Amino acid sequence: MLTLQNKTILITGASRGIGKGIATYLANLGADIAFTYASSVEKANAFEAELIALGVKAKGYQSNAADFAASETLVDEVVKEFGKIDVLVNNAGITRDTLLMRMSEAQWDEVLDTNLKSAFNMTKAATKYMMKAKQGSIINITSVVGITGNAGQANYAASKAGMIGFTKSVAKELGSRNIRCNAIAPGFIETEMTDALNADVKAEWIKGIPLKRGGTTVDVANCVAFLASELSAYITGQTINVCGGMVM
Repeated sequence: MLTLQNKTILITGASRGIGKGIATYLANLGADIAFTYASSVEKANAFEAELIALGVKAKGYQSNAADFAASETLVDEVVKEFGKIDVLVNNAGITRDTLLMRMSEAQWDEVLDTNLKSAFNMTKAATKYMMKAKQGSIINITSVVGITGNAGQANYAASKAGMIGFTKSVAKELGSRNIRCNAIAPGFIETEMTDALNADVKAEWIKGIPLKRGGTTVDVANCVAFLASELSAYITGQTINVCGGMVM
């Protein structure tokens, strides 16, 4: 049986959507959870209490993963509070969708900083502790858009494709230290964001998915749990598509 007892897992951007689903699922498997959030202190505090009610240690940190110094401070604080970081899940991400000809420099920079630079910042900060422990698992939440591209998402696709290349490079650098690094590429996952879509738009998306349904946060969290556990001890440098067959 898959268990994450005695593991401390740090998840960025986990106060809503996929990140929140991952945190809840991993806590149910016994993991202690440290998570970051951007703005809503009230919601984060409520979520922290939800996780603690599951019988694990949990703490939310308001932090900007796109800020290099703030990421180092965050990781140091998590280790001070929890004693270690066994697993890092780089989930923080945003979209600023528009056609390339209309895209501003700010829209490009904001997405690349939040989605890609944050993965560099957090990984660099966390690996110094993982190297001392001679073990660790880094899981980068990318997207199928990073594989296929998508009109109106040049910034998002570039950031997610960059995460895949980053994952492969980190896996090669840190494998000898028993630190694994893998990526998960979700497809159409139903969250608060997709709930706002027109029903016809959702139906059109689902039409192109072989399994004929949108994914859930649990579908993604299942894969995260596997990569966080010892069941995946010989897997590194891989990108796993969780997309119902949308990308093959």
